[in-house]
Amino acid sequence: MQAVDNEVLTHVRDWLEAGEKCWLCTVVATYGSSPRPVGSLLACDTSGHVVGSLSGGCVEDDLLEKLEAGELAPEKPEIMKYGLTPEDTERLGLPCGGHLHIVVEPLIANESRLKDFSHIVERLDERRCVRREVHLQSADTSVSDVERAEALILDEDPKTGPVLRQTYGPRYQLFLVGSGMVSQYLADIAQALDYQVTVCDPREHMLEQWQVEGTRLTTDYPDDAIREHAHDALTAIVALTHDPRIDDMAMMEALKSNAFYVGAMGSSRTSASRRERLKMLDITDEELAHLHAPVGLDIGSKTPPEIAIAILAELTAVRKQREQAAIEGLLAVAAAD
Repeated sequence: MQAVDNEVLTHVRDWLEAGEKCWLCTVVATYGSSPRPVGSLLACDTSGHVVGSLSGGCVEDDLLEKLEAGELAPEKPEIMKYGLTPEDTERLGLPCGGHLHIVVEPLIANESRLKDFSHIVERLDERRCVRREVHLQSADTSVSDVERAEALILDEDPKTGPVLRQTYGPRYQLFLVGSGMVSQYLADIAQALDYQVTVCDPREHMLEQWQVEGTRLTTDYPDDAIREHAHDALTAIVALTHDPRIDDMAMMEALKSNAFYVGAMGSSRTSASRRERLKMLDITDEELAHLHAPVGLDIGSKTPPEIAIAILAELTAVRKQREQAAIEGLLAVAAAD
C-alpha cells in the first residue's frame, strides 16, 4: 500500500507544480468487509487522470463523475460515505456489509500547497515520516515532521469541526546484496508483500542480467550503498553473492546499522567461517547475534524459489515479532501513565 501512496503523493506534487488543480481522496473509515484499508489514497486531476485506489470497484468511477460534474468538493473537503444501503453496496461492487468513508479534498495550485507536498515527497525519499493535518471546515492544512508512523485519526473538534491527521512514512525495504537467481525470486515475491526492493551488486555484468521490474539498482560497493540507502529500522538486508569479499563488506556495515533483519546465505560451515572473519574485523558478539546465517527458515529448501520462500518466511516472522513487541511497549507506557 505504501508504494501506491508514495506514487499518489508524488503525482499530487507534480500536478501542483504544473499549476493544475487536483483532488486527494483518503479512506478514513471502513466498516465490515473493505477492499482497501484506512489511509489508502487516490488522486485525480481535472483531465481525469487517476493514480491510486480506494476500492478496486466502482467507487472511483462514482467519485470521478461527481467531481467532473462539480457536485463534490468544489472548494472545501467533504466526506463521502459509500455502502450505507444494500443497493449502494451492490451498485459499487463493495464486499457484503462493506462501508467506506472517504475524505475528498480539493487542492488548488499555489505556493503553500506546492511547498507542503514537495516537503512530503522529500521526506519519503529520505525514508522519514511526515504528518499532514487538514481542517475540513476551513480547509486549513499544516505539515510537520515526526519520528515514527502514527495511525490515521479523524477527530471531531467541537470548535473547528472535523480534523484529519495522517502520517505518511517509508515502506519496508528489502536490500539485496547480489543479483543472482535467488535475489530475483526474492525481489519478485517481496514486491508482492509491499517491500521496496533495492539490489546492490558492484559486478556490473551481473546487474545487466537483472529482469525484475520495479526495483532500485545500484553498482555501488555494498558498505557505501547500505550507509546511503539501508540503515534504518524498516530495512532488511540479505547478502546472497557467495563471494566473501562482497558479502562480508555488506555484513560489516549492516550489523552496525539499525536494520531490523540482517542475513547471509551459505551453509552452516560457511556461516561459521563468516562469523569468525567478522570477529576479526571488529564486529562484536552482540552485533553478530543479529546475524541470521544460514539465512531463512530451515524448511529443507534447495532451489532458488524455495530458498526465497524460506528467507521471506523468516523475515516475516522477525518483522511480526518486532511489531508485536512495539505494540506491547506502547501499551505498557500507556498503562504506566
